[in-house]
Amino acid sequence: MKTDGHLINSNCSSSHHRKALCCKMSVELDVFLLRDKKWFCHFDDDNYVNVNSLLSLLSQYDEKLDWYLGKPSIKAPLELPYSKPLTSNDRKAIFWFATGGAGFCLSRSLVTKMEPLVSHGQFMSVGEKIRLPDDVTIGYVIEHLLHVPLTVVDKFHSHLEPLHMMTEDVLPAQISFSYSTYRGNQMNRVALSGWEEQADPTRFLSLYCHLAPDGHKNCPTVMVSPAPS
Repeated sequence: MKTDGHLINSNCSSSHHRKALCCKMSVELDVFLLRDKKWFCHFDDDNYVNVNSLLSLLSQYDEKLDWYLGKPSIKAPLELPYSKPLTSNDRKAIFWFATGGAGFCLSRSLVTKMEPLVSHGQFMSVGEKIRLPDDVTIGYVIEHLLHVPLTVVDKFHSHLEPLHMMTEDVLPAQISFSYSTYRGNQMNRVALSGWEEQADPTRFLSLYCHLAPDGHKNCPTVMVSPAPS
């Protein structure tokens, strides 16, 4: 399959274990550092990304300054005591992190400052020392080691939120969406009319049709409401 360089084999495990997650994030960072892009944005493969809204957000920030844009999924900063401090000053780490399930963006300036700490596999080493997954390790490096605060952007959304609470009128302004299953077979997803349930259980196809120009050829002409989540 030809992807024009858009698909890169990380040679990492496909599991959801923290080591595999840190491995894949490490490769992402290394690839970004080799290129001349202004922003590093990470999203999971179960995210829908509203590109127009994402570009609108990034246009409001200067990539030449240090920006860590995302949304936490916890109500208070993470406190991380160490039995084996990474440095002489690492008695306790208190920091916010943007949940990877909603996506986050880092400016070129910030990733450049991260390079001595994360490049060439060092990111995996940091993740292994604190024994936490990739998104938490990103927050640890940025907030705790580099002292750059997280800028909270409420337009990023993960499967940890009650997605069915969003109304259709607010969707065009949002950046990312996700979905999950809970309480047996109940779906946590955007409640949106569009494709039939069987064809679109995540509502991502319907979301695309909602955000696409009117009359898109691949969208159904008759919108069907999903089953209650």
